[in-house]
Amino acid sequence: MTPADTSESVRARLGELLARSRARTTELTEAVDDGDLIKQHSPLMSPLVWDLAHIGNQEEMWLVRKVGGRDPVRGDLDPLYDAFQNARKDRPSLPLLNPTQTREYLADVRAETLDVLATVEFNGERLTKDGFAFGMIVQHEQQHAETMLATHQLREGPPVLHGEPLPGSIGQPLPAEVGIPGGPFTMGTSTEPWALDNERPAHQVHVDPFFIDTTPVTCGAYLAFMDMGGYQDRRWWSEAGWAHRQEADLHAPEFWFRDGGLWCRRRFGYVEPVPADQPVLHVSYYEAEAYAAWSGRRLPTEAEWEKAARHDPVSGRSRRYPWGDEEPTPTQANVGQRHLSPAPVGAYPDGASAYGVHQLIGDVWEWTSSDFAPYPGFEAFPYREYSEVFFGPDYKMLRGGSFGVDPAAARGTFRNWDYPIRRQIFTGFRCARDARPGELD
Repeated sequence: MTPADTSESVRARLGELLARSRARTTELTEAVDDGDLIKQHSPLMSPLVWDLAHIGNQEEMWLVRKVGGRDPVRGDLDPLYDAFQNARKDRPSLPLLNPTQTREYLADVRAETLDVLATVEFNGERLTKDGFAFGMIVQHEQQHAETMLATHQLREGPPVLHGEPLPGSIGQPLPAEVGIPGGPFTMGTSTEPWALDNERPAHQVHVDPFFIDTTPVTCGAYLAFMDMGGYQDRRWWSEAGWAHRQEADLHAPEFWFRDGGLWCRRRFGYVEPVPADQPVLHVSYYEAEAYAAWSGRRLPTEAEWEKAARHDPVSGRSRRYPWGDEEPTPTQANVGQRHLSPAPVGAYPDGASAYGVHQLIGDVWEWTSSDFAPYPGFEAFPYREYSEVFFGPDYKMLRGGSFGVDPAAARGTFRNWDYPIRRQIFTGFRCARDARPGELD
């Protein structure tokens, strides 16, 4: 294959991904009327119309101006749609574009972007090599699509989004846990062309032997913690976790409520009994930490999670995904907003890792015990505000992606982070424990 052939292949792939991202954004914003678009459904989230224009503004800045070297489409909008200048709670008071103006702006930006895509060379500078800047913007739009999906979960009213039916479980019980031998593995990546700066560089990490849950913790298992007074028993909570539990009056996962003697949940406007066989959803780090302590276990570290997900003990290499290097298919992972819900545990046997750990990609973001920290040799690129300004103990690491993550941002090295109190995002967890001496010999 010649360099020209390679460039055309990258160009075609990026065109498909840009279109797929915009189709999802359109679905999420056209599902509601303009009144819903401009309304703030929670101070934790932006109005949907802000997210929509911010998507266009980032695309304009990086692809039209920086890659294309073109004049601004709307340079006056930069201050309004700067996420660092404007806290989410304050965004409704800004002089934002109205929904019609926002759609027109996105269309104008996309026309310029496609012009740039048709002519750009992909074998030159770092920003354009392998189409990196375009891949970054695809991931940015998909990340905001997941944010907008979380806003849909917070909005009141009848359902406006509809997912496909969920797959069933495999029908046979899986082992409760999987043993992972100790030793080094390669964490992160230096070869993934669209990996973001916090995923780089690849480096060797030694992990002591440990056990990890075969699947995420289910609603049924979490209900047992609740039924045994887990939210009322100080023993299971860290000092910070207990203080937050009291201040926020936590007593169940977000969106759960009792209807008589039955626990139910609200999901995108639907009300349904809590499904015992699905991963628990909308729990904070502190709740996950307390459950793990109650069960006599702990949360995995980020390195343990990635080793369980990526390391192949036969070849010694780290895979892109738990099942191999190919992007996820519908039989391997619950991603792409297809089902609008986590799937029953055991529903994706084809997606198991080399060690036999299931559902590591998709379904729910999984809390780990690690703080957000740079890898050895980290270099901020292409801007400090993507990762570097967030490093430190304030944020806990989330891995694996949720049912709302697009495959473009669901690889095994992808890193997410948030405050340990957050519950509106699509979070769950699995537990781990140290291996006893000789247990994995």
